[in-house]
Amino acid sequence: MVENIQQVVSATLREVVYEPVINIAHNYAAWEKHFDTKVIVHRKGATSAKEGETGIIPGSQGTKSYIVEGLGNPESFMSCSHGAGRMMSRTAATRTLNFDEEIRKLNQLGIIHSIRKKSDLEEASSAYKDITQVMSFQHDLVRIKTELSPLAVIKG
Repeated sequence: MVENIQQVVSATLREVVYEPVINIAHNYAAWEKHFDTKVIVHRKGATSAKEGETGIIPGSQGTKSYIVEGLGNPESFMSCSHGAGRMMSRTAATRTLNFDEEIRKLNQLGIIHSIRKKSDLEEASSAYKDITQVMSFQHDLVRIKTELSPLAVIKG
């Protein structure tokens, strides 16, 4: 999928240089050494943030995402959040969010989106926590390298 997007962007913008792809899992278990002990670290909704390690922390459909550098904080088992985190379940989002309002928000930001039916509200920005606040809570876990603003959000 990334390669297809790169081809489309390159065809439009011509000279584009791509950085290496950041491909990070956020639900896995791995053997690691922490506090001089070999342990299994299970990261669910979290990702590795070892010192100097590049990562990505996504927001939601209408919010910023961040390219970060891990600070290797031992108290967090060298981990950070994987993203904003849900404020409401998928079911609650589809039941309570205003369909027209969520479309209006994305349109106002000029974001190309695929919200076409009520069930698409599962991933609406209003279903997630404020990514700016989430990032401020983990200033001791990661350093923000780049702030990204969404241009398009296509859910498959």
